[in-house]
Amino acid sequence: MPKNYKEFLLTLTNDQPDKDWSQVLQSLWYDAKGNWHAAHDLVDGTPNETATWVHAYLHRKEGDAFNAEYWYRQAGRSFPKISLEEEFRKLVAFILSE
Repeated sequence: MPKNYKEFLLTLTNDQPDKDWSQVLQSLWYDAKGNWHAAHDLVDGTPNETATWVHAYLHRKEGDAFNAEYWYRQAGRSFPKISLEEEFRKLVAFILSE
């Protein structure tokens, strides 16, 4: 398991995420590799706040603000006013700290 954001980024040279990682971390790995659908499939329907937050982020990234807003509310969060890159960093850091 990566210890921080920099270590997470180093794993992006791998062909697959580590199978021992949580689904939400694997989802962000696929997102960083440009595979939105694989990322979405891992968190869609996963009933916890972190997965719901990642789900919201993915719909925001997709450009579907209406759907993203719904998922941010479900995660107990406001629609972010930060860049997608900053939110991605925050998500990875949050997941690694859990």
